[in-house]
Amino acid sequence: MTRSIRWRIIVLQIVALLVLAFGSGAGFVANSFTTTQIHDQLAPQQIYFPANAAQGLPKDLSSYAGQQVLTGEQAHAYAEKYIALHLSEIGQGHPYSYWSAQARAATDPTVAAKDQAIADTLFKGETLRSMLNQAWTFSVIAQLALIAGIAFALAAVVVLGTLIFEVAEMVTGKETIKAVGPTTVTEPNLAGVQ
Repeated sequence: MTRSIRWRIIVLQIVALLVLAFGSGAGFVANSFTTTQIHDQLAPQQIYFPANAAQGLPKDLSSYAGQQVLTGEQAHAYAEKYIALHLSEIGQGHPYSYWSAQARAATDPTVAAKDQAIADTLFKGETLRSMLNQAWTFSVIAQLALIAGIAFALAAVVVLGTLIFEVAEMVTGKETIKAVGPTTVTEPNLAGVQ
């Protein structure tokens, strides 16, 4: 291999190493930033899972008993297995749009007020549920950023290894250059062939 080709390889490896290192760093920073933001946004809300079944904790949430909602995973569990359960009960299986329409269509003011109260509760609950699920969505993105950061870091280590090898080969001077010259071609003997 010529020195010129080896230098080109080394430059490409350095560029690849820098790109991979930047990608790795970006993945780790994105993970850290997103995870911190989720925590910092959820903590002031002071949302807690009930401590036990007597306080209203569903069986499938027993692993979260008494915990404050601070992570995306906790937010998703709270939204989908706690809030959704209560909204279904309050709405008697119907969504906000149903109760809102019922309230608008009711001619009796007492019935309209009752239906509107259910619609308002469902609206507030679905809004909180949506926000908690959004925290969970961003936590999944943070996990993907962490995985990407690790993958880029591993790839950077491989490229660094090949770069060290190339530099060592260049410094030790073990590279060999073979001269390739023209070869002679002999024509086959066609004598006796008719």
